[in-house]
Amino acid sequence: MNGFDFSGRNVLVVGGSSGIGNGIAQQFRAHGANVHVWGTRAAAADYTREDGSDLDGLGYTKVDVSDQAAVDAAPAPFPSLDVLVLCQGIVAYKRAEFERDGWDRVMNVNVNSVMDCARRFRQTLAENAGSLIIVSSVSGQRANIGNPAYAASKAGAISLTKTLGAAWAPEGIRVNGIAPGLVDTKLTHVTTRNPKRLEASLAKIPAGRMGQPEDMAGAALFLASPYASYVCGQTLTVDGGLTLY
Repeated sequence: MNGFDFSGRNVLVVGGSSGIGNGIAQQFRAHGANVHVWGTRAAAADYTREDGSDLDGLGYTKVDVSDQAAVDAAPAPFPSLDVLVLCQGIVAYKRAEFERDGWDRVMNVNVNSVMDCARRFRQTLAENAGSLIIVSSVSGQRANIGNPAYAASKAGAISLTKTLGAAWAPEGIRVNGIAPGLVDTKLTHVTTRNPKRLEASLAKIPAGRMGQPEDMAGAALFLASPYASYVCGQTLTVDGGLTLY
């Protein structure tokens, strides 16, 4: 048996239009799954390769996950769902998260919408003994001096993974998570496009390189596969060793 064969399985990746979510979505498709993504732009054609987006072969729906009513009203991408990956996330730079507006905006997307989406698809995941994967960050495990809302929201996502893992396991839903380190996406361009910042960041990573969305995708495939059938409520750190020191 090939536990990484997802042929005939239905997968929804929220935040799957670019970056880590897009890498995860395309890897599930490459392993046979039917994959749909939710994003923020009007249509799939509004994304480009320069955005870090590859929507070939993926279904697409625009959903503003910061609006609970929009999450509840969005059409279900499939009659049933086997895997739900929650990879939505934003960050506000220039100390904007220290102000209430910036704090609320980040927390609403990074924590509240995660619970809203999980709640929306709970029943269909239970009916299919499905897998829910919450993408957080190593920022949820340590201080992030310039981004208090981002760090707090990702710590909340890690805690939510534990709590939903315990609460929903009896229903047949396996809830786990991934905590990426420094991954080359639009969200990290403030570091990756700055040579001095990038050099300083790479010096702290034992693997000696940034992560790529494909690195996170491998972890997601494992967590959704039968090989992880006894893994529940855990967040897998995928950071090249960044948090070892």
